[in-house]
Amino acid sequence: MSLTLAERAVEVLLTPDGRQKTALSRAHAAAWRASRSGDGPNIEIGTALPPPHPARPDKPDLLSPRDVPRRRPGSEAGRIALLHAVAHIELNAVDLHWDIIARFSHVPMPIGFFDDWVKAADEESKHFNLMCDCLEELGSFYGALPAHAGMWRAAQDTATDFMGRLAVVPMVLEARGLDVTPGMIEVFAKAGATSAVAALKVIYADEVHHVAYGSKWFHFLCGRDNLDPTVVFHDLVRRYFHGGLKPPFNEEKRAEAGIPPDFYWPLAEETAARST
Repeated sequence: MSLTLAERAVEVLLTPDGRQKTALSRAHAAAWRASRSGDGPNIEIGTALPPPHPARPDKPDLLSPRDVPRRRPGSEAGRIALLHAVAHIELNAVDLHWDIIARFSHVPMPIGFFDDWVKAADEESKHFNLMCDCLEELGSFYGALPAHAGMWRAAQDTATDFMGRLAVVPMVLEARGLDVTPGMIEVFAKAGATSAVAALKVIYADEVHHVAYGSKWFHFLCGRDNLDPTVVFHDLVRRYFHGGLKPPFNEEKRAEAGIPPDFYWPLAEETAARST
């Protein structure tokens, strides 16, 4: 009997090695696409209980954010550290997208919701492998450096809040990627690192869609419950996001992804007021 989509999601979450996790992720995504197109066996969505934490490899060592060494991208070592940090983010994103499928599979949603997050998980798997390839090209590998231990905090904080998960992960954390990735591309372009530039451009283009999925389904849930999305977004970000929102913002790409300025600028002004 074929595994359900939710069971496949849990299987990815329980796989520790990054390359193996992403290979399984991509295989399950391909099976889902085949099922949806009628070219493969039918896969039910089903329900499954995901683990509180995804399985992780022995390396990298996970440190408190304050203990992770600062990256100085002017040197090759600094650029390796930057690629390593992005690889770590992408691996966590793979788990976050499969986790939302399994954790909230009991919530009645249009099948397009599952299509979107399977596609996002597949693309994050591709991104992780692109970053690993870039690291290996420079004589390094994922796990060679310490990494941020707080990446799963947003998942823990929103484990029982579907709208909170959508607000914080794609609409805050991934939207921040839209703000910072152009600067990273510039760093690697100046260094003549063509593979890294090409990989980061792929990530940048795909992440716009991932943020848009978050916005689309957040607005869907607000509409279903007759809620004001701006008010709900502000309340959820204040509750669950601990870093505060800070400019500069990539307003063009955020708008393309369906996040208007009145979602994030008032929160940024609150952050600025708290720091003065």
